[in-house]
Amino acid sequence: MQSASLSSEPRSQADDPSSLVMRFGADEPLMMDSGVALAPWQIAYQTYGTLNAEKSNAVLICHALTGDQHVANDNPVTGKPGWWLTMVGPGRPVDTDRFFVICANVIGGCMGTTGPASTDPATGRPYALDFPVVTIRDMVRAQAALVDRLGIEKLFCVVGGSMGGMQVLQWAASYPDRVFSALPIATAARHSAQNIAFHEVGRQAVMADPEWRGGRYLTEGTRPSKGLAVARMGAHITYLSEVALHRKFGRNFQDRAAPTFSFDADFQIESYLRYQGISFVERFDANSYLYVTRAMDYFDLAAEHGGSLAKAFKGTPTRFCVISFTSDWLFPTSDSRAIVHALNAAAASVAFVEVESDKGHDAFLLDEPEMFAAARGFIDAAARVRGIA
Repeated sequence: MQSASLSSEPRSQADDPSSLVMRFGADEPLMMDSGVALAPWQIAYQTYGTLNAEKSNAVLICHALTGDQHVANDNPVTGKPGWWLTMVGPGRPVDTDRFFVICANVIGGCMGTTGPASTDPATGRPYALDFPVVTIRDMVRAQAALVDRLGIEKLFCVVGGSMGGMQVLQWAASYPDRVFSALPIATAARHSAQNIAFHEVGRQAVMADPEWRGGRYLTEGTRPSKGLAVARMGAHITYLSEVALHRKFGRNFQDRAAPTFSFDADFQIESYLRYQGISFVERFDANSYLYVTRAMDYFDLAAEHGGSLAKAFKGTPTRFCVISFTSDWLFPTSDSRAIVHALNAAAASVAFVEVESDKGHDAFLLDEPEMFAAARGFIDAAARVRGIA
């Protein structure tokens, strides 16, 4: 596996991103679950559409593990289109002609929101592992501070898949009166032991790379490219299904008619995974990967409420639509059903859709007409109730 070049572009995005930035001074700390009062700090975000006079049409999009704020515009590092153009844009289920859409990079990220790659004002060097450990609740607190600054009292809808769905659930639990409707997709109310195990393998791959340098690679001018690429390769397998892998690659050879009897990438699937690993290193910070995976591991919404998930949503006025996929083994439908059962026990308004798909966990990012129809129907119905044209 070849090492990625040490491009300065991802590093520049950490402090001065190619997006909007909201900055909070030394007197405006972000109070984190670890007990740290983080200050100063900033949050990078993008907006699409127009906020109406009543400020009632704001939709917050929460990104997944390796996503960012560039949900519906070209990524400034890779040049690739936004990561959820199937869902967000003019005429899409989250219609930017009707709604004011906000998407922020999570705290602990590497695209402009304060994280381990950001410059520590106390030292003038990247925080690296001196950055406090982050939780999903910390991410949501940071987003709430952004929404406050934008002068928005109540969000019309909060939408997200995977780790983004965790944020949706945390928003509804932490700020029920500020969320009119919630659309968590392909997610869970807590991370499973299996998923924690996969994340730990990825973190160990990063930390085993000698170029990680105890987390100080940015200061020392190196990058744990190989370790991060291996972490991405392993994680990417969990986003797919066996059926999807077989349909796309099977046991087909890559640019050859017979095995080479070596450890080269003989098979198409090997070549694909290596490409995924190398391209990921070009846009993502290795320490951010450690921090954000850890945030997912710590997520357990029921534990925050005495072990009862229903208590997390007790008395909630928020309208919910929960969506899962039949072939998603990373966040299986049973996880979504547990959320729905808790919402029913809390007497919440909830709809549930299990989408028939063989694309695995990544189905929420792909062309899934049944998901689009469910999301559009839910959002349109909520908009009518909210009085949004």
